[in-house]
Amino acid sequence: MKKPLALMIAMMMLIVTACGGNSGSDAETVDADAKDTVTVWTYPVHGTYEDELKELIADFNQGHPHITVEYEMLTWAEGPKKFDVALNAGNPPDLYFHSVDGAYVKTGLALELDSYLTDEIKNDYVPGTLELGQIQGKQYGLPLYQFQWAWGGNKRILEEAGIDWKQIQQEGWTWSEFNDAAAKLTGTAPDGTTQYALVTDGTSLDFIEMLTRNNGMPDVLNASGEFQWNDHRILDTLTFIDNLIDQGYMPKETAAIAPAKRTDMFYAGQAAIISKALPYYDVMIQNRNKDIDAGTVQGEKIEFVLLPVPHNDGAEPKTTMGGEGYVAFKQKNDKGEQHAKNTFLVMEALSGAKAGNSANELVLPFVRNSQAEYFEGKGLGTPDTIEAANMMAEHIEIPVTLSLDIDKSAQQKQFKEQVVKPNIQALFSGEKTPEQIAEDFKAKAEQMLK
Repeated sequence: MKKPLALMIAMMMLIVTACGGNSGSDAETVDADAKDTVTVWTYPVHGTYEDELKELIADFNQGHPHITVEYEMLTWAEGPKKFDVALNAGNPPDLYFHSVDGAYVKTGLALELDSYLTDEIKNDYVPGTLELGQIQGKQYGLPLYQFQWAWGGNKRILEEAGIDWKQIQQEGWTWSEFNDAAAKLTGTAPDGTTQYALVTDGTSLDFIEMLTRNNGMPDVLNASGEFQWNDHRILDTLTFIDNLIDQGYMPKETAAIAPAKRTDMFYAGQAAIISKALPYYDVMIQNRNKDIDAGTVQGEKIEFVLLPVPHNDGAEPKTTMGGEGYVAFKQKNDKGEQHAKNTFLVMEALSGAKAGNSANELVLPFVRNSQAEYFEGKGLGTPDTIEAANMMAEHIEIPVTLSLDIDKSAQQKQFKEQVVKPNIQALFSGEKTPEQIAEDFKAKAEQMLK
């Protein structure tokens, strides 16, 4: 009996020793250096972003040759749908370029990053910017820059109409003041077509979101999860938009205008002001003007003016801002902790000092001190645009989704897609009145936002 017992004990010790060896330093070293692939889905963040991305990946691979980075460049039009399908199927990419969103966290697939963040990384971020990648205090993304939504004007048209754009940049303007200006900006374009005061696209929610934030509503919900679009404020906002179309200040076919068409109208002088505009438009238009001088593009050269979104009379001015960068995910078939660590290594490489080129190209505030130092003296925007962007940043409205619990955040996203988007298109097309839409918001909110 003793020999079998001794043999069993010896075998158990061997098994324990072998299992323990898997967590030893030698095995960890092997695992850390094992070949791995990290997938990245991203967008053309600026005109040469793909070239920049390739360079960042090449730099990363010099120190981590065992990690292959596979990227896919999505289109702004179709990319979000493709990502949502992949996420819902439980197979998102490891890294996705986007703002953090509570709806992502609700899936259970967003990768929490706090355990990977070193003090060196945390201290590199400008105070208040690392938080732009957090949901309720937990880190899920690393911001690459602070996005900023605004309106943009054609300097020639504004000045010909007697609009003091410098004063607007410095002091802002109200809806009443915009209506007065819009009457002067509506007329005939140089090519004989109608010149509208304002053009936006009919496919996104940017327009209504910017205006509601400038009428005392941070979003569909506030930071406490309370429904906001249920009183006179939303009706006033819808009525303001409806009046812009009725007066001919915006095209009656706005519902059918795609983002590219909106830009074409602005370039053609058929619109004095475009929404939404980013500070990056300054760089885009400078490059377009160079192409016109070189004879490779036909059209009128434009001087760009960055403008704040007007606010309702009596309401506080607000600038829609937040953080955009990479958000990390795991998959339904989890690839393990070492893969998660590798994902974070790639994420940090795509968000570091050299990656600050995106903020520089887009004329947006840097989020990391190392980025500001790397690109010091290399700014691409005009002084007027940079100054205007900085003044608008003083009125930042932090995205509500960063404060909401994940259930509320997911509900808000669903409400926007299923209720807000079709109603805004119906407003643009004249199919529904502001009153009908406001009532629909309240009724649907009672069903969906519980």
